[in-house]
Amino acid sequence: MKPYRYEILDGLRGVAALMVVVFHMSEAFSYDPVFKHLNHGYLCVDFFYVLSGFVIGFAYEGRMKSGLMSRWDFLKARFIRLQPMVLFGILLGAGLFFFQECNYYAGIGNASVWYVIQNMVMSFFMIPVTPEFNVRANTEMFVLNIPQWSMVFEYIANILFCLFVFKLGKKGLMVLVGLFALMIVDSALTLNLFGMLQPHDYPCSLNAGWSLTAEQFYIGVARVGFSFFTGLLLFRLIYKEGAALKKTRTPIFAICSFIIIAIVCVDQIGGYEHPLYDGIFNLICVFILCPFTVWFGSQRIELSQRTKNVCDFLGRLSYPLYLAHYPLVYLFFTWMDTHHDASFSILAFTSTATFLLCVALGYAALKLWDEPIRKWLAKK
Repeated sequence: MKPYRYEILDGLRGVAALMVVVFHMSEAFSYDPVFKHLNHGYLCVDFFYVLSGFVIGFAYEGRMKSGLMSRWDFLKARFIRLQPMVLFGILLGAGLFFFQECNYYAGIGNASVWYVIQNMVMSFFMIPVTPEFNVRANTEMFVLNIPQWSMVFEYIANILFCLFVFKLGKKGLMVLVGLFALMIVDSALTLNLFGMLQPHDYPCSLNAGWSLTAEQFYIGVARVGFSFFTGLLLFRLIYKEGAALKKTRTPIFAICSFIIIAIVCVDQIGGYEHPLYDGIFNLICVFILCPFTVWFGSQRIELSQRTKNVCDFLGRLSYPLYLAHYPLVYLFFTWMDTHHDASFSILAFTSTATFLLCVALGYAALKLWDEPIRKWLAKK
């Protein structure tokens, strides 16, 4: 019997990846942390983590509990799945690094080839850099490809899963999720219950994890810990092996896609005067909307062949797109920084062309790099 595949969840991962590209490009139009054109794209990462926890439970937990898969086999499988595209993003980021110099990235002009090589090696081994080591004059923990920060926390969650979490019962897992939920509330509402948060003109809320500071690392752990293990708990609560497919006219994929897009497009709530309001919105998304979307998208239903094809394409594209797009977005930032007086038509054309180029690059990386290398590594 062919194993069931959660095709809608595959498609939703692709929708979220596309929205991440749009969100990152939109930041070139406004550097203000509050007043952006698309304000909540960072919450797609929390959706990714819920989805990852659910899929990890489905794909690996049963085999690990039964002893058919060892901890080492699990880690090798995850390395084969994740690391080829991490390397691709590093190489692409290194190749385009010196073309990204502009006023916004003024420090690039003072960087050496040796500096780039150092960052390539450190990035491959998932070693982040401190803010003062980033010559871009920003604080991201990876110089060549910013989105790699989320993979550090993905690896942390995977390691915790294979060390002991897969052995926890439902009650134990609920306790673990509850502890991370407390950290999420602390971060989103800036309660500073544990003394890990710092004063800012505008608090981080959940838009954090991408910089190597104690505060950012704390929030990053809270985000992946709650969302990943919530996804795992969700899998345990709803999964029924061999459940029959249902027929429905409800457009589940379209509804879930709308939820993801709507989250990203919601404007900042409260402004600088009332940051608590936006923190509450973050909590609604992380506690309710992201888990609901994964649950709703995991329904075992019969799909049309057209929907299957769309979901399959988006699912396969999602991870390569996520880790390949930002070096091109760096170039887009550079172009925007040197073309402040560009007309609306030129801006629209350049933005559209960059977005399509990111998608094309993601697909090329999938077909020419990711799938062939994963196939070769799996044989080894």
